[in-house]
Amino acid sequence: MSGRSISITTADGICPASLFAPSGKPSGSAVILYMDAFGPRPAMDEMAARLAGQGHAVLVPDLFYRFGAHGPFDAKTAFSNAETGQFLRRMIAETTQAMTMADTGHLLDALAEEGFSGKVGTVGYCMGGGRALNAATAHPDRIVAAASLHGGNLASDAPDSPAANAAKIKARVYVGVAGVDGSFPPEQSARFAQAFREAEVDHTVENYVGMKHGWCVPDHSVYDEAGADRHWKRLTTVFDETLRG
Repeated sequence: MSGRSISITTADGICPASLFAPSGKPSGSAVILYMDAFGPRPAMDEMAARLAGQGHAVLVPDLFYRFGAHGPFDAKTAFSNAETGQFLRRMIAETTQAMTMADTGHLLDALAEEGFSGKVGTVGYCMGGGRALNAATAHPDRIVAAASLHGGNLASDAPDSPAANAAKIKARVYVGVAGVDGSFPPEQSARFAQAFREAEVDHTVENYVGMKHGWCVPDHSVYDEAGADRHWKRLTTVFDETLRG
């Protein structure tokens, strides 16, 4: 399944995105897939197509659009190259959570214009994990499910961390954690679980023992097929139970 390119007007410019429509009669439901640090590329499209095969429209926005033309980046080598690594780190640092939450409003509008005005889920990988959860804090009336896979700093001391804003979330939340991940250490995981439990958010935090940060993404150097299949089963369940009907 191939997606088509669309352009979404935001407050800061034009955000390129790929839209994957489900086959058959569309249900009106949709998923926004928030990319990892390496940006839009065939691996993200492959994952979006797999989600669309489950019956949901899938939108993959380029969160780095404010920097103009860039990439695609090789997930295996990008950070080992000094120039590319520096550029990527700059884009990550300067693309704030607030920017992505504001962009999400325009993404939801674009989905509605394309005929997908029903329930919406979000899923994010790496830097996209926290953004997928924060999207649910910013748009609780539209987003009914939010998932983070190997997302970092989900319960940091920053005021825009998902844990700090758990009370705003109405969605069901799923967090898949790499077995050992410096960007989301055990103390943050405990803080995250406490915040979401106190906020009475329907949530699951699952530890993928033996997996490394990035295990879900097929072009990543630490990709693990068994671990990736396990996360697909979890996403299928979460989205089937929240987006259908």
